Amino acid sequence: MKNKLVCYFSAAQSEQPIIYRLVKNYDLIINIIKADINPQKEGYLVLELEGDKNSYDEGVIFIKSLGVVVEPLSETVVWQPEVCIQCGACASFCPTEALNIDRDSMEISFDNSKCVVCGMCLDCCPTRAIQLHFEIKEAV
Repeated sequence: MKNKLVCYFSAAQSEQPIIYRLVKNYDLIINIIKADINPQKEGYLVLELEGDKNSYDEGVIFIKSLGVVVEPLSETVVWQPEVCIQCGACASFCPTEALNIDRDSMEISFDNSKCVVCGMCLDCCPTRAIQLHFEIKEAV
């Protein structure tokens, strides 16, 4: 099982070795996609959490038992090829190559499975062919 989650932490929770426990106690693979912790040590962490279903479920229950608010990642980037002028600006800013330029055809392509919703492509697109959309997902 593999899902992207957003975890909202308080200052007290950010002092705990939560990621370590998820790896050690639940044998989960953690990919930290994005994090923002303010000077008061509160913030959020966007994780890709992967493991067998039972370990995954137990790991999420563990995080929630600590009082961490856990939600499915509900943002997605949408590329509109009909609006795109193929300038390549987005591909030069995309850290995961979700937006990629084929050097032979000089055409842009988008692979949503590689996108980590960092938002770097949103401001560089002159035609606004890239937009942020919110999805409704099941509760975790």
